[in-house]
Amino acid sequence: MSDATTATKPAGPKWENDAKDAIKTALRRFQRPLSDLVDRDANEGDTRLLVTDFLCDALGYDKYEDLTTEFAVRGEFADYGVRIDKQLVAFIEVKRVAQKLNARHLRQVETYAVKEGLEWVILTNGQIWQAYHISAGTGQQVSTMLALEVDLLGDESPSKKMATLFHLHRSALKRNTIDELWKRQTATAPAALAAVLTADTVLDAIRKEIRRGSGFNADPADIAMTLTRSVIRADLLGTTS
Repeated sequence: MSDATTATKPAGPKWENDAKDAIKTALRRFQRPLSDLVDRDANEGDTRLLVTDFLCDALGYDKYEDLTTEFAVRGEFADYGVRIDKQLVAFIEVKRVAQKLNARHLRQVETYAVKEGLEWVILTNGQIWQAYHISAGTGQQVSTMLALEVDLLGDESPSKKMATLFHLHRSALKRNTIDELWKRQTATAPAALAAVLTADTVLDAIRKEIRRGSGFNADPADIAMTLTRSVIRADLLGTTS
């Protein structure tokens, strides 16, 4: 095989390349219809029509096999339930295209997810797409973390939009790529790094580095106090000090 052939061969498995190609094509095709909805301040019903088309054409879902509209959740209704191989995996909440997504909208779909034991919810107004991970262990407070966000009409390059949306594609969601994305983000989140900085082994390493540079043998407790009072934001440590 020639070097030229090797250079142009797409990286990754076929399913991944197919998913990314579908997203790239759809991003171009949906630009004008989406812009038109925004310009005329379309209602929620019209927004849902575009969202359904985008879920099917860009993200690979089958309208009849994978999506259930007005999914009943103990007397309430999520806009969409998403099934993959008949397994419920996520809820989608849709708001009017010109409506700014906010915490109240998230709490609404978050409640549905907790009731059904789901880890993933998607919040969108057609233009902005957000995916959140929901953790709700028995007897624990619900923890919700933004895993990804993309603005279909934003300034980011089409390749960056595609790379973000890829994790919402049916083929990727089936293979849990979004779980790996979330784990990477969690591992390096500010709160996680704050915990690392105040770990005993790290405090001891800082003490040794201070001694090497200054000759002063600092007390790890004093180092920890300085970190928690002056270096690390208090809210990351779960305190108000």
